[in-house]
Amino acid sequence: MSWHFAYFLPYGSLSANLQQREKRAVWHPYSALGSDLPVYPVRSARGVRLQLENGRELIDGMASWWCVIHGYNHPVLNAAIESQLGDMAHVMFGGLTHEPAVSLAERLVELTPDGLEAVFFTDSGSVAVEAAMKMAIQYWIARGQPGKRRFLSPRNGYHGDTLHAMSVCDPVTGMHGLFRDVLPQQVFIGRPEPGFGQAAQSHHLQELEQALDQHADELAALILEPVVQGAGGMRFYSADYLKAARELCDRHGVLLIADEIATGFGRTGRLFACEHAGISPDIMTVGKALTGGYMTLGATLTTQTVAGTISEGNPGVFMHGPTFMANPLACAVANASIELLLDSPWQERIEAIGKGLRAGLAPCRSLSHVAEVRVLGAIGVVELTAPVDMQRVQPMFVDRGVWVRPFGRLVYLMPPFIMQPNDLATLTAGVVEVVSSLTENDGVCAPD
Repeated sequence: MSWHFAYFLPYGSLSANLQQREKRAVWHPYSALGSDLPVYPVRSARGVRLQLENGRELIDGMASWWCVIHGYNHPVLNAAIESQLGDMAHVMFGGLTHEPAVSLAERLVELTPDGLEAVFFTDSGSVAVEAAMKMAIQYWIARGQPGKRRFLSPRNGYHGDTLHAMSVCDPVTGMHGLFRDVLPQQVFIGRPEPGFGQAAQSHHLQELEQALDQHADELAALILEPVVQGAGGMRFYSADYLKAARELCDRHGVLLIADEIATGFGRTGRLFACEHAGISPDIMTVGKALTGGYMTLGATLTTQTVAGTISEGNPGVFMHGPTFMANPLACAVANASIELLLDSPWQERIEAIGKGLRAGLAPCRSLSHVAEVRVLGAIGVVELTAPVDMQRVQPMFVDRGVWVRPFGRLVYLMPPFIMQPNDLATLTAGVVEVVSSLTENDGVCAPD
């Protein structure tokens, strides 16, 4: 199987009764039902710490897959949920509306790149990508060009686990090779080059330009993760490439979809990663940190041109409508999370975390089994020369009091923005200790 988010369940301290119940009924992501490998039971979480049932505390370097930017159990976000709960937990969004959703839509339009003026709420990031792709297809149908229904995507990309989202993930190194024969066949080009902070030359853009030139009449959109490719490899690429992609899409009559689900709300040092290139996409997806990790919520934003064209075409409506879209609890806590972020010195915090990650992870650079150490914003990556042995490595991190969840060859950190220097130092020291103890053994990193 692929290593991307491979979910090996580490040693824990579940009671025998709970282990039996878990094994019988619970199916974890990327795992076999009934696995004999136990899980770590979390009793509570506060700030940047997870407290396990056995009393051990772990400093969380993952922000629960990158979404808990304010830390756990934040009083402001708790209050937002409690206040909204007193009015209503949920109401359908078909034919009804409510203040939290309207306020959130207005805020997103205000904060995202210019031109994104229509907000369609979804109930997850993957569904936001599905909605974005459907928007692009329906836009061209309304324009009288139904043949423009394929998507161009760079390799090493990741956009989610639902069917159409899988089709634009990396077809070789991604998680979804098993479904290759049933997925829509998209157009792929090499991963974006050069690295972040470097100037893109004409040869870096040649394959992108050729693909657009060859396939423009069948392409609905180019979809990419701006500046940072997340679960497809934790790669940081030049903002020049992104800027050129915008220009080339305009030139060839292809929409540009920016997937900001992982990068949105400050993670790269800018509020949105598109800002590094000074561009605005035709469609943008957001999720993960949107609610500060409290509720599942996504959104797909687009221009008045795209929204208006769809609305004026046949059948005159956008054909999508998740049951829990614009859930009031989720919208209320998203509004509170955004205000909490903007009222905080978030840029200084991201800068400080980045500085701490560079200093703390630097000792890994000298290790022979480390291919690269890279940092951008509040993202730190140690790329190894071979995949880690998760069954052995995960407990090693827990033994050091930190929660780090590697995948494939990547040991990476995306901590909450509130993490203090001493906790960050403990976190990076744990990474250095574990990585230093690994060796290459038949292509798999394992402890000495």
